[in-house]
Amino acid sequence: MQLTRREVASLFFLTLVAGASRLGAKALPTISPTDLVAILKKPASPQPLIIQVGFKSMFDQAHIPGSEYMGPGANSTGLGLLRQRLATLKKDAFIVLYCGCCPLDDCPNVKPAEALVTSMGFTNTKMLLIPQNFGADWVAKGYPTQKAK
Repeated sequence: MQLTRREVASLFFLTLVAGASRLGAKALPTISPTDLVAILKKPASPQPLIIQVGFKSMFDQAHIPGSEYMGPGANSTGLGLLRQRLATLKKDAFIVLYCGCCPLDDCPNVKPAEALVTSMGFTNTKMLLIPQNFGADWVAKGYPTQKAK
C-alpha cells in the first residue's frame, strides 16, 4: 500500500505532536498583535525574528514586515526549512511564529512548527495570538504589512 503525500504529511504531523506530548512539551507562550507592534516600533528594543509558517499565497499578499517565510508547518518541506533556519540561531533567540490562516487553536501549521521549536530547545519563542485570521487580527487593524516582491 502506498500513501499519498497528504497521508504522509498527516502521519508526520501526528508523530511530531505525539512526540511533543510524550516529552511533556507545553504550548509556547503567545504574544498579542498589539504587543508585537509595540516591540517593532521600538528599534532600541531586541527585535524578534518573525517567521511565517503558513501558506505562500498568504505571505505574498500581506505579511509582517521583515518576517521570513519558511513554508507551511504542516508539511515536511516547511518544517525542514524551519529546522535549517533555526539551526543558525542561539537557543535564547527571540522568535515569533505565526501563520494566520485560521484561529491559532485550529491552525494546522503552527502546531508542528511549535513542536519543532520546542524539541530543538529554544527558550524565547512566542506564537502570535491570532483569534480569527491574519486579515482580521492584523491587516484590518491597520498594523504594518508588506507584500512579497
